[in-house]
Amino acid sequence: MSDDFFQGYQGDALEVLKKYNVRVWGQSEIETTRGRFVGTILPRSENDDDKHIVLKIPTGYNVGIDIRTIETMQETGYKKANYKIPEKEFPITEGLPNVKLFGTGGTIASRLDYRTGAVIPAFSPGELYGAVPELADICNLETEKVFAVFSENMGPMQYMKLARAIGKEIENGIDGIVIGHGTDTLHHTGAALTFMVQNPPVPIVLVGSQRSSDRPSSDAALNLMHAMYTAGNSDIAEVMVCMFGPTSDEYGLLHKGTRVRKMHSSYRSTFRTIGDTPLATVTRKGFRHIKKTYNHRRKDHKVEIKPYFSDAVTMLYYYPGMKPDTIDALVDAGYKGIIFVGTGLGHVNKELYPAIERAHAKGVHMYMTLQTIWGYVHMFVYDTGRDMMAKGIIPAGNMLPEVAWVKLSWILGQTDDPEEVKKMMLTSVNDEITPREPYNGYLVYQGGVPEVEEFIRKVHK
Repeated sequence: MSDDFFQGYQGDALEVLKKYNVRVWGQSEIETTRGRFVGTILPRSENDDDKHIVLKIPTGYNVGIDIRTIETMQETGYKKANYKIPEKEFPITEGLPNVKLFGTGGTIASRLDYRTGAVIPAFSPGELYGAVPELADICNLETEKVFAVFSENMGPMQYMKLARAIGKEIENGIDGIVIGHGTDTLHHTGAALTFMVQNPPVPIVLVGSQRSSDRPSSDAALNLMHAMYTAGNSDIAEVMVCMFGPTSDEYGLLHKGTRVRKMHSSYRSTFRTIGDTPLATVTRKGFRHIKKTYNHRRKDHKVEIKPYFSDAVTMLYYYPGMKPDTIDALVDAGYKGIIFVGTGLGHVNKELYPAIERAHAKGVHMYMTLQTIWGYVHMFVYDTGRDMMAKGIIPAGNMLPEVAWVKLSWILGQTDDPEEVKKMMLTSVNDEITPREPYNGYLVYQGGVPEVEEFIRKVHK
């Protein structure tokens, strides 16, 4: 057989496939010293070693088989897979709400690239209908691919372009907006759009997925259905994040764009509202409101679009022993704003004081947030906090560090006046600072503790 049948395989792995006359895309049975495996041979990433063969097993997951464990292989069938989902024209149904989907990339709009073995943002938004035909029962969908990037490549230019695009759609009378987005920085974009798109008359829903569409445990389809249903039918007209609630597929949660954070690298229920409660739960049949106050849907087409952003703001995560030259270097590099992520109630070491004073003298805007994630900055309690306030650092309440970075960047895109900046930073746009945390706004359970284990057995994760 020619090398065309052994896509990506080299060296020892290639020789094993040739020895047993097994091709890529061949349905195969493999006997190894660790047991028997059945599945489809997949192309090998060109960047990986030559000691493993990749097999897609019947559950849909991929396993790597060490060639040194292989005792025999047999090809039982052959069918080259096509992992690209064709685009389909979305049907229009009278009476359903009109929803606009902006595609930015990320796992919710992705496929597996077998050349590199990586998930790449390759689906156009139109292909989502080919993957999730149930969307046609929820809304009339218009799609537009704005970007095709992973979420780590989202930034100020993308935020501002999205804000303007959202404003245009609202003016045109859309009933709701969904933004497909990678999960890693989805909460940053949620905060940015909350500040840039104020008082919207319709829901603006950011949605992503933790697991790509080719995996059987993918949350992409259900998250999309929940997001589309929310955009078309919810009375909550705010920037929200819609993702899994529990790890199962019982319901999704709607989180405020300024109070949400990604809390786990791989769980489907990774997003959590911090220091507050979610807005609501959502299924394909309806909503259960949790918060009683929110911005309500309106029939007008008015919205305030404020697409401003400065790239001269940074976050500084404090660690014991931090040296003042860290701050000096940021100031020398031209940064005009620093969000400190401090310990406890909002502290850094006294060795940084001279650098903080120098930064303040040069007009750098400095605000304090917390590494604890939950809770409030309280800089009046200890002399450390009082000293830092005297030297120019301003406490940011219970604003999350990422949200504070986004907000200060947004503000410095409009003004550099210290008093105006302070007024805007400490005036809440949409609950980025709250007067208090609800009693159930901080829940962190410790596995292994008897009462928690009993709760998990009775309910679910």
